Amino acid sequence: MRIAIVVAGLLTLTPQGALVALQAPAPPAAAPATVTENKPAAVTPRIDPKAYVIGPEDVISVNVWREPANSGQFTVRPDGRIAIPLVGEIQAAGLTPERLSAAIAEGLQKVMTHPEVTVGVERVNSKKYFIQGEINRPGAYSLAVPTSVLEALVNAGGFRDFANKKKISILRGTERLKFNYQEVSKGKKMEQNIPLQPGDQIIVP
Repeated sequence: MRIAIVVAGLLTLTPQGALVALQAPAPPAAAPATVTENKPAAVTPRIDPKAYVIGPEDVISVNVWREPANSGQFTVRPDGRIAIPLVGEIQAAGLTPERLSAAIAEGLQKVMTHPEVTVGVERVNSKKYFIQGEINRPGAYSLAVPTSVLEALVNAGGFRDFANKKKISILRGTERLKFNYQEVSKGKKMEQNIPLQPGDQIIVP
């Protein structure tokens, strides 16, 4: 009597009576990877170190080359000053990052040889504009870079369903400026698309 021995389904008996190994079935081919296109992350506006003017409550970074103990982040106080190790109190508000770098380097020259200082703006808290009303993302927005009314509306996610796009107002101190989105979006009366100033309030009825 011929007995076929099957081990875990891997051996079988041929018609000639020989035991041969069965090849294990190949696993199903993996489905091709789906490429998911991610939306780009929000990018922090690039601040020009020669143009941006630091203000109170801004958060700045000070990097002294090869001197980590004298580097770090500092919040500009309401009086406009910061305290830097080995330098002491120094005026930051009213200066550009480039000019503040030079001022800190000058102070460090008393204790270092040719200090190299870089100042960056990490967070803008001193300059903001505000949007309220029938807009998708109302609130306060950083005015770190020049921003027009149209750009501000885009930053706020566009309009809600019942927004009156023709009667948008910009409150600037005691002034009330008008903005007609329908006109500006068609390239008409572009003088309405003014650059925003700190403290401006955009109201979308």
